[in-house]
Amino acid sequence: MKTLEIIWDGKKYRATVGCADGPVSVHRNCAFCVHCKGIMIGQKLFPAPQENVMRSFSSSGSSDEALMSAAMQFNTLVRDASAISCDDDANSGFKSRYRR
Repeated sequence: MKTLEIIWDGKKYRATVGCADGPVSVHRNCAFCVHCKGIMIGQKLFPAPQENVMRSFSSSGSSDEALMSAAMQFNTLVRDASAISCDDDANSGFKSRYRR
């Protein structure tokens, strides 16, 4: 597990991290990546909301509303975050959380 520091642009509109794929947007990439395990705010690690929702799904299917809510929670947490917790120790880069 590695910690990727979030780099904000000058106006704090765009958050990026150094991924194996190069600098990527936290909101567009990490939020949807299977390797994203949490968000660091101060010294506390908050689990990625999408990870919790995906674990709670049963074999009966998924809820679009639950996934949308998790994405919004992720964006809210990132606003105050300093880093992303990533389990891509093999440096394989982005891998979609939602594709099988």
